Amino acid sequence: MTRSGDEYVRGLRDGRTVVLNGEQVADVTTHPAFAAGIRTVARLYDLAHDPANRELMTYPSPRDGRPINKSWLVPRTREDLAARRRAIKFWADASHGFLGRSPDHVASFFAAFAGSPEFYARGGQRFADNLLRFAAKAADEDLYLSYVIVHPTIDRAKPAHQQAEPYLYAGAAAERDNGIVIRGAQMLGTGSVMSDYIFVTVILPLRPGDEDYAISCVVPNGAPGLKLYPRRPYALGPTSVFDYPLSSRYDETDSLVVFDDVFVPWEDVFIYKNIELTAGQFSMTAAHVLGNTQSHIRSWAKLQFLVGLVKRCMDLSERSAASEILAQLGDLATRVSLVEGIILGAEAAAELDQFGVMRPKDSLLYASQVYQQAMYPVLLNQIRGLMGGNLIQLPATVEELRAPSSAADIERYVRWPRATGHERVKLLKLLWDAIGSEFGSRHLQYEMFYAGEPAAIHMREFRNFDWAAAEALVDRCLSSYDETSL
Repeated sequence: MTRSGDEYVRGLRDGRTVVLNGEQVADVTTHPAFAAGIRTVARLYDLAHDPANRELMTYPSPRDGRPINKSWLVPRTREDLAARRRAIKFWADASHGFLGRSPDHVASFFAAFAGSPEFYARGGQRFADNLLRFAAKAADEDLYLSYVIVHPTIDRAKPAHQQAEPYLYAGAAAERDNGIVIRGAQMLGTGSVMSDYIFVTVILPLRPGDEDYAISCVVPNGAPGLKLYPRRPYALGPTSVFDYPLSSRYDETDSLVVFDDVFVPWEDVFIYKNIELTAGQFSMTAAHVLGNTQSHIRSWAKLQFLVGLVKRCMDLSERSAASEILAQLGDLATRVSLVEGIILGAEAAAELDQFGVMRPKDSLLYASQVYQQAMYPVLLNQIRGLMGGNLIQLPATVEELRAPSSAADIERYVRWPRATGHERVKLLKLLWDAIGSEFGSRHLQYEMFYAGEPAAIHMREFRNFDWAAAEALVDRCLSSYDETSL
């Protein structure tokens, strides 16, 4: 059942341990570092909960027929994929693409997991049952899951079990009759401060001897011993929403997550000390493809927003009449259209996998990851080139627009042919926050690396590309002539 924004916010008051500036945060829903971001997520829940959006955002629960969020829908047809895309895009548009790990991200992974119980049964039927039980709970309660699936960068030259001390990385440190004890840490907990549960596993390759770290489970954010250490929240710096419209409202935070002997009952464990299954949950199931399809739809929304913002600037400054500016805007638009086309192409070329899950075409998804990772910095530099000094010569704060003496100067000297000084400042402060502020810089880093190291993404594309078809074309050409051909 979809839940309202208020219900989501109430669920975060669970006694979770969030440490900021050396002190434990009493209530993340009211703390100035997190409250605005949590309200942004709450608005997403309200959109999904709104009866006017029911057809777009929900589908009937297979358990009782009540409406549940489409991010949990296990796609069995291409029509299911299209329905998921429309719902994900609606949410992404609502946050202008700046919530990288919104609630539909990890939910998309679990949609694939839930469609592949046979995979988890390879480790024992009870683990498959656990996975299905929790996926049903998460869907019916409309939970927000974040994840930590990367080991801290302590010594990447050594496997997990050869680190300077045991359980620097999150692993099963003890086993009890009723569950396991997790000790260690994981990164990056994007959105973990404001989520309900954390999905704990590892996507990096494990080696023989790493069995203690080959786990997959979920932990409620209020679990005893679970500690979150967020980076400096960007919401603490802005002077006003007007000056920093994105930083002040859309910071999802990133955290180091420490597991100080956190107990996890067996019913919340899906893979246990199995290196092959820990790796396979992302590749053998459709999880990595579905989860990253959500990421690409979200990125598509952000790119649309950015190029729309630049075009508005060009129109109001009356620069878009120049052919060279139109050409650059056309180049920016081409980049957005390529991303959209790859998303739609992967969906159109989807096929059922071995578990009966409709899986977008892997090679197209990974081609998009390669392209977007390289393209985003170029796109931002192109925008900077178009805007020049406009992004720098701005009033320090909104107070200059409020004070009559300074407001008069701004209206006189900081205007465009088709925009007042106030309108121009508002537009440019928004663009600066998107690409030039600390918030914007974090998003540049995020878009470059959220999918992994560039070499790893290229390897995924290599493994999934249809080399046989490509080489068959070569063979066909070679066989069409020989040394006697005229």
